[in-house]
Amino acid sequence: MPRRGGLPAPAAARRPPPLLRLLLRLLLLAAPLQPGRGLNLCTSGSASSCEECLLIHPKCAWCSKEEFGSTKSVPSRCDFLKNLIANGCAGAIENPRSSSSVAKNVPLSSKGSGQTHLDVTQITPQKVALSLRPGDRTSFRVQVRQVEDYPVDLYYLMDLSLSMNDDLDNIRNLGTKLAEEMRKLTSNFRLGFGSFVDKNISPFSYTAPRYQNNPCIGYKLFPSCVPSFGFRHLLSLTDKVDRFNEEVQKQKVSRNRDAPEGGFDAILQAAVCKEKIGWRKEASHLLVFTTDDVPHIALDGKLGGLVQPHDGQCHLNEANEYSASSQLDYPSLALLGEKLAENNIHLIFAVTKSHYVLYKNFTALIPGTTVEILHKDSKNIIELIVKAYNSIRSKVELTVWDSPEDIGLTFTATCQDGLSYPGLRKCGDLKIGDTVSFEVSVEARSCPAEDTSHVFTIKPAGFRDTLEVTVTYNCLCGCTGLAEPASGKCSGNGTYACGLCECDAGYLGARCECEEGAGGETQPGLCREVEGKPVCSGRGECSCNQCVCYESEFGNIYGPFCECDDFSCARYKGVLCSGHGECHCGECKCHTGYIGDNCNCSTETASCVSSDGQMCSGRGNCICGRCQCTEPGAFGETCEKCPTCPGVCSTKRDCIECKLFNSGRLDNQTCQKHCKDELITTVDVLKTDDPNAILCAYPVNNCVMKFTYSELASGKSNLTVLKEPACSSAPSAVTIVLAVIGSVVLIGTILLGLWKLLVTIHDRREFDRFQSERTRARYEMASNPLYRKPISTHNVEFTFNKLNKSYNGTVD
Repeated sequence: MPRRGGLPAPAAARRPPPLLRLLLRLLLLAAPLQPGRGLNLCTSGSASSCEECLLIHPKCAWCSKEEFGSTKSVPSRCDFLKNLIANGCAGAIENPRSSSSVAKNVPLSSKGSGQTHLDVTQITPQKVALSLRPGDRTSFRVQVRQVEDYPVDLYYLMDLSLSMNDDLDNIRNLGTKLAEEMRKLTSNFRLGFGSFVDKNISPFSYTAPRYQNNPCIGYKLFPSCVPSFGFRHLLSLTDKVDRFNEEVQKQKVSRNRDAPEGGFDAILQAAVCKEKIGWRKEASHLLVFTTDDVPHIALDGKLGGLVQPHDGQCHLNEANEYSASSQLDYPSLALLGEKLAENNIHLIFAVTKSHYVLYKNFTALIPGTTVEILHKDSKNIIELIVKAYNSIRSKVELTVWDSPEDIGLTFTATCQDGLSYPGLRKCGDLKIGDTVSFEVSVEARSCPAEDTSHVFTIKPAGFRDTLEVTVTYNCLCGCTGLAEPASGKCSGNGTYACGLCECDAGYLGARCECEEGAGGETQPGLCREVEGKPVCSGRGECSCNQCVCYESEFGNIYGPFCECDDFSCARYKGVLCSGHGECHCGECKCHTGYIGDNCNCSTETASCVSSDGQMCSGRGNCICGRCQCTEPGAFGETCEKCPTCPGVCSTKRDCIECKLFNSGRLDNQTCQKHCKDELITTVDVLKTDDPNAILCAYPVNNCVMKFTYSELASGKSNLTVLKEPACSSAPSAVTIVLAVIGSVVLIGTILLGLWKLLVTIHDRREFDRFQSERTRARYEMASNPLYRKPISTHNVEFTFNKLNKSYNGTVD
């Protein structure tokens, strides 16, 4: 095995092992751009070849000039471009860059049905070629448009178990009515029909001989029905809707034993039997699945002895019946999702309200799937289908197929509002004809083991249009092709390439001048990083004045002084650098999209965007790809739940108005998006004694609509609403006048009564005081001093004497 001159390793360990290439490739964004400001990753990365240099960092370049730098400082050939030019290597630099080019770019179409099949284009460009250097990002732009009047193929798949008998009666003329509604949306509409029950084996169906022709024998409510079957394709897609009505009218229900149905068998056959169903390549594919019960899933078949997993193939016989029903297990959710996506089929679950939550959970596992609530008699099926179709056509989401593991993709969506959404690959609330664009950034994390190219596909979910991306890798230096075997520049003991010698086995040194094991003067100081430190950091031996690093069972030891390794970095849950980065010299160098000492923190924000398009519903911060709610009382994956937050009653009111009463400020599409997790029930009497429920009310036409709001363990919101607003009848004018008069009279009477009471109390007090004084008084006989008797008596003598005395001038 040849070895490059100047490498710090002899024998098998002397050239850095292949894992070192994987290690060095990922020192990306953390590198400083100028030496002297910290660690220069280019010069300290121990690159021993041009190819290894290119893997260290996208800004590192290699000098292939023969006389460059000192013989000791082999890594000095690997440096920033600016430094290499300054050091005199302007004409011999290897520094390839990533690039992108458009190979096919047909403009977007404006209409669908008015053009030929090959003319309809909903994504541009159609082919892109990328040349990637590891760590060096390049990008290109993709545009997607939901064209107007695009053809639609709709296959109606119905559960014909006994409980769906009333539904069957209500859809006997469905074809005509559905075609009328769908032709308002597209002029090119085709309709097909199929049915299912369950596998006709025990314990899923009645298999006793007496039940073979009529499994309803002994069932009093419905004594006659057809034999059980797995799946029947009854009508290929056609624009003759009368044939749909005819086929439906021929159908009769059957009976199975257990509650779950075999609907997943039917979905898979309807998806993969393209020729028999009649799916067109140039049309939107809708598969409407109607049922009132839960489905059997993978491994349920073992109950009936079916151990062979479903193979994902078409098994319709000449009678258009599923022939492998009794041989293969039920398909898994993953297999269903794969086959539906392969054939660009939008699956619409039309299920009864009691099973809505279960099928809603399925939609998270099967991309491109929607779920709607079906009334027990299927009377709302047309409204349901139109609603689901409009919902599908109102959004665009990019999916990636066959992407290599060493390729990193990031998306930035520019939706119809003109705003950019980093980390998102979908847009919603679109109208027919809207064009949205996505910036796709691509990065190669490493070089493939062989110099090969890869092809992957980007396509909008449910579209037939695709973007084919071809990737080639810029991993080889041009100077490598000019190698000189047994070159005199290498003392005849090695191959000269890119300015360095790659020594033959048994030789060492920058020019392969040292023979392995041969005696000679050794200077240990040249094998110490700093004076006083151990020779080769204690993890190697000094040979030919260069460190030969020991091998370790834990990983690679490397560096000019064996100072570095790729196994001493921080771990998360026992995984080195969390599996999202590479360990370089004791430090995790994280892959794009991750940060942190152990690379356990994702910078992806798509998972933090709530259904209303806000980051963490405006109630928290997105940290490490998860919402940290800051609003008191907020919780949920995107902080969307907050019973105590201001305005929550107003938000729930919007959902009640649009979902129950088809009114309010939200349109149909926005309502479906914002209120998808609201479970609304109506009651005659609203209970307000639940401590976990928030009571809300809002005015409606002089009345008050009341409802309660609470969160369920499933993450849904439970809204209980009064069927009718609480209203008080307005009093008449006469009633008001009489009430006023009565009030005045009543108040006057009360005031008079109070006055009379006070007067009476006062009089009684005065009378009592009078009586008291009367009893205390004592009287004696006397004459009235003012009384004069009518007879007067005069004493003349006395008067005379008195007068006489006065006369004498004396007083008696």
